[in-house]
Amino acid sequence: MIIAVMTRSSTWLFAAVFTAFLVTAFPAYAQQGIVTGTVVAADSDEKPLPSVNVGITGSSLGAATDESGRFTIPEVPVGTYTVKASLVGYETVERQIEVRTSETTALNIRLSQKSVELGGITVTDRRGGYVSDEVASATKIGVPLTETPQSVSVITRNQLAAKGVDRLSEALRYTPGVQGETFGFEPRTTFLRFRGFDATTSGLYRNGLQLRNPSFAVGYSPEPYGAERIEVPRGPSSVLYGAGSPGGLVNFVSKRPTQEPFGEVVFEPGSNNRLQGKIDLSGPIDEDGTFSYRFTSVVREADTQVENVPNDRLFFAPSIRWRPSGATSLTLLGRYQTDNTRSSQRLPVAGTLEPNPNGALPVDRFLGEPGVDRYDREQWSIGYLFSQDIGSAWTVEQKLRYYSINLDDVTVFGGVLQDDMRTLSRSLFESFGELGGIALDNQAQVDFTTGQAQHTFLLGVDVQQVDVGSEQNFGTAPPIDIFDPGFGSEVPEPSPSQDTDISQRQIGAYAQDHINLLDKWTLALNGRVDWAHTETDRNLEETQTEQDDTEFSGRVGLVYESDIGLAPYASYSESFLPSLGTGPDGEAFDPETGMQWEAGARYQPPGTNSYLTVALFDLTRENFLQTDPETFQQVQTGEANSQGIEIEGVASFAVGLDLTASYTRQDVEITESANEQEEGDRPTQVREQMGSVWADYTLQSGSLSGLGFGAGVRHLGDSFGDTPNTLKAPAVTLADAAVHYNWNGFRLQVNADNVFDNEHVASTFVSGRQGFATYGAERTVTASIRYRW
Repeated sequence: MIIAVMTRSSTWLFAAVFTAFLVTAFPAYAQQGIVTGTVVAADSDEKPLPSVNVGITGSSLGAATDESGRFTIPEVPVGTYTVKASLVGYETVERQIEVRTSETTALNIRLSQKSVELGGITVTDRRGGYVSDEVASATKIGVPLTETPQSVSVITRNQLAAKGVDRLSEALRYTPGVQGETFGFEPRTTFLRFRGFDATTSGLYRNGLQLRNPSFAVGYSPEPYGAERIEVPRGPSSVLYGAGSPGGLVNFVSKRPTQEPFGEVVFEPGSNNRLQGKIDLSGPIDEDGTFSYRFTSVVREADTQVENVPNDRLFFAPSIRWRPSGATSLTLLGRYQTDNTRSSQRLPVAGTLEPNPNGALPVDRFLGEPGVDRYDREQWSIGYLFSQDIGSAWTVEQKLRYYSINLDDVTVFGGVLQDDMRTLSRSLFESFGELGGIALDNQAQVDFTTGQAQHTFLLGVDVQQVDVGSEQNFGTAPPIDIFDPGFGSEVPEPSPSQDTDISQRQIGAYAQDHINLLDKWTLALNGRVDWAHTETDRNLEETQTEQDDTEFSGRVGLVYESDIGLAPYASYSESFLPSLGTGPDGEAFDPETGMQWEAGARYQPPGTNSYLTVALFDLTRENFLQTDPETFQQVQTGEANSQGIEIEGVASFAVGLDLTASYTRQDVEITESANEQEEGDRPTQVREQMGSVWADYTLQSGSLSGLGFGAGVRHLGDSFGDTPNTLKAPAVTLADAAVHYNWNGFRLQVNADNVFDNEHVASTFVSGRQGFATYGAERTVTASIRYRW
């Protein structure tokens, strides 16, 4: 129970001090700006339009234009807002602006019957933007964070750029409650854990549509440069998305076409012979902006910290938007990506975490076969986002994506370390995966009022179909001297181990009522029913199984928004995930389920571009699969509980300072198990504590204006590689840094991760009777030269 967590005095002492620091620090930089502009009729020689209502949605801020079409909205806190301009007989404009300065933000709006265009937004000070006051993935309707009864983080494009992020796992380093680098250095795929529970195969989304990976057949590593932002709601989310992990998800929001033309090119050399180029172009195609485009691309050729392991990538993402009016929008999204790398290396515990009489194993040690090992992945997708306003109250949306991924994975890996403590037996593993999937989400949203309650009601039906083919082969490989490895030995052909075809279909119907009561209270009610059907063909055994699951998921949440910027909330939510296979009795497994209670508060000091979130949670995962130690068969008796606290603070101040800070304490234990000796233990790869602070400051005036510095500290608590918790990866604290300079459209930047080159074991685990360890990322330095126009 949550009460149990509160008894841990050390945790609460740290949380209290940490919270007090952030709450007192944030208001010190409170800044406000002024939004001014002109509204004109685009089809009448730019005739000024009087009496146009211009307001900032979600607030009482607004003004009407005068006879000359001008308006002024004073005392607007620094931040990102949606501005709406409406006049009877004209299309309503609704666009985003950024107020990043205490000076004036100028906004020109043109209204016409044919198209709607937002004119230039002039920001007379620095670029910023660590704070996003709106999030789509937690509710699917894009409500402000203060109205969301759930712990959620948003990693903005500015954060990604400032930290020089190359992988999704790196983007999550400063986010509470999530482990993106579960096994340390990992170039192949993204292993995700939320609140202690694994979500690698079901927790990754792009634009609100799931990227599935049944049975670890393929794997994903999204390109961060293609993201406008990354949203991380924590806790069960099946009420909106269907089958998923109880701990949370990552929603990768793609870059979209813009009405404002711009472009940038980036050249990034760095450690490990890295050469990378990026390009991002966007703007209108025709004069009135009915059509607009965006093209984003990355080309990389690089080695890694491990010998014989490359990190090459080709990525490009074209998109086109058609917006014939302010009520209609259709965006076509394409994506293509290839990756060429090899397996991260698992090394014996003796020589890494524990002493070995022959010495210590270096971080760059490769124990595979360069002529055999490979990890080649090709993926592509195409889809669209459609939105149509119907009248003043109804909006319908549809999202569709077809995606395909092919994987060619061949790895020679270590087995048992011999008595001489230097000769390691090896095996060969081949995995060839093919996945084709289609995801469709249909939504209808209506706004209405009953008495003093304002409703945003959402109805939806989504469909997912995934077909996966997975062929796996195992064999032996010659042994290797781990201290003096020699390569080129002939590796025998492996034997077939698994040849499986899986077809999954899921249909979900959901409803949500987001209710604002008396301008202070927000009540969120969710319900969803899912029907899942899975067919599994085991071609080697010539058997076929079918499985049908039906499950209801619910959520209820309540938020109170006070006048001082404090918004306490409480919620209950559920999740489910179909479990593939049958038990010893031949019956199909029940779906895995999750249940969570969460209570917390958000604090947004009035007049500041900042927020602080504190969340307490009690999360239970039930019916997950385990191996019976006596029969070695899969059984469904597992249950685990996660209780903890998460704290996050984010701020962007007009003085040039950006901040993020987070702290996580999670007490995760196995409460029921087929192996009773495991009960009470912490699951493997779960860090009990994590914390981080990042600050970036840019000089705003003087001869060195545009020069900036960033620094961060990350603490990763210990984790276990076995149950009953005897093999431990120790805690570690790492530091990152950056220096950058903006001048005439150029940005010169240098990032250093793990500045002090702290060599550390990131994880441990047991395979057979051998203990293994994996290293974390060593120091990497990346330079960046960017030109933006």
